[in-house]
Amino acid sequence: MSHDHSIDPKNMPKDPSKATTEGKHKFMGLWVFLGGETVLFACLFGTYLALKDSAAGGPTTQELYGLGLVFLMTILLLTSSLTSVYAIYHMKNNDFKKMQLWMGITALLGIAFLACEVYEFAHYIHDYGFTFRSSAFGSAFYTLVGFHGGHVVFGLSWIIALMVRNAKRGLDLYNAPKYNTFALYWHFIDVVWVFIFTVVYLMGMVS
Repeated sequence: MSHDHSIDPKNMPKDPSKATTEGKHKFMGLWVFLGGETVLFACLFGTYLALKDSAAGGPTTQELYGLGLVFLMTILLLTSSLTSVYAIYHMKNNDFKKMQLWMGITALLGIAFLACEVYEFAHYIHDYGFTFRSSAFGSAFYTLVGFHGGHVVFGLSWIIALMVRNAKRGLDLYNAPKYNTFALYWHFIDVVWVFIFTVVYLMGMVS
């Protein structure tokens, strides 16, 4: 039996993403998932810190890393976090078109970030011969940063699928929690990148 999840603009809940039991369960479930992801990334960070000086005669962190491109990537991802906040703000005001617009901008910024990361990896491989198999340092670097990049790809696939699927449907109590959980996931990706920017790149350039 189908249920009507549409939102009456005159009686719209203050937060449609948590107005149903299903929405609340999605919210709590995501936090449990992110807890496991935090432990996983902590292990990858620990492995990287233990192996970052094991260059096996290849390029070191000081020789590889440059601030310009990485700073641009950081700005792109942090800005995308802000645009997702705007999207959720409009969701709570039942403005579906503006929510879709800001989610679209979020996706474009994420794609730009990913393009920069692909360029960075290509630069390291072609100009320095620095690959996953070059050394323990190379394996640890590409595993950590590449794993984060994989999360970005997943997030982009998620939001693009949501936007396309609901383009004609509009906002309702069924899909509002899905947009909200995506935004929380995207914030998590941004926080992890801040740690990568600090621990991998900044510390690598000065150590």
